[in-house]
Amino acid sequence: MHDTPPQLQQQHARPARHQLSVGLAAGPAEIEEAKRLRYRVFAGELGARLPTRTPGVDHDLYDPYCEHLIVRDERSAEVVGTYRILSPQAAKRVGGYYAENEFDLTRLQHLRPRLVEIGRSCVHPDYRSGATIALLWAGLARYMVEGGHDFLIGCASVSMADGGHAAATLYNRLGEHMSPLEYRVFPRCPLPLAALDGHLPDAQQPPVPPLIKGYLRAGAWICGAPAWDPDFNTADLPVLLPMSRLDARYARHFLGNRD
Repeated sequence: MHDTPPQLQQQHARPARHQLSVGLAAGPAEIEEAKRLRYRVFAGELGARLPTRTPGVDHDLYDPYCEHLIVRDERSAEVVGTYRILSPQAAKRVGGYYAENEFDLTRLQHLRPRLVEIGRSCVHPDYRSGATIALLWAGLARYMVEGGHDFLIGCASVSMADGGHAAATLYNRLGEHMSPLEYRVFPRCPLPLAALDGHLPDAQQPPVPPLIKGYLRAGAWICGAPAWDPDFNTADLPVLLPMSRLDARYARHFLGNRD
């Protein structure tokens, strides 16, 4: 990889049963571990259709250009959480951001030199705890600060197991978190909101997925209507976090005192 920011400091969490650390994958072997975890979660657990050259490994054309943030259980030596990160320089080399397959990002054109994309977030089913997610967030926050990046973009997925009604309802509930118009993006394959029941009764209202809840609490915006991803059978919400909006409590928790 080129244009790599300073290496993330290793950070540790010690819940009762696990000893976890977070950092950027150091080489091909660690990257493959992350991609095997992705395949297990996305294909094995969620039923996504993932074309792959190597059985059990999730891979696409963006992976060679990305850095891979991993959480490892130091006791079992297993990679249990991951994010992939595409820097502005790497996005330029690969020809764009993954999100551009799903959204028209024209209004964000002026942000490209400062825009980092995150994606392929997943956590091993035995480690879906606050500790694992907090370490991933801490790793991302340090990556952004140490690399001098100002904006973070990603697609937050919502299951369409019910045909999309829950996703449409969730989108309608998040109106207060919409970005200013100048940051709006537009889905290439829109979720057909007009054909869905986007106002399910309270008893059927879906909870806000933890990942989306975390983004919004940190200060992120939803910057457009959801796109439908047929391969993953999800509704994807475009999320944009200007680091200038990072909630002060998040900054203290994940970055500590950096004076």
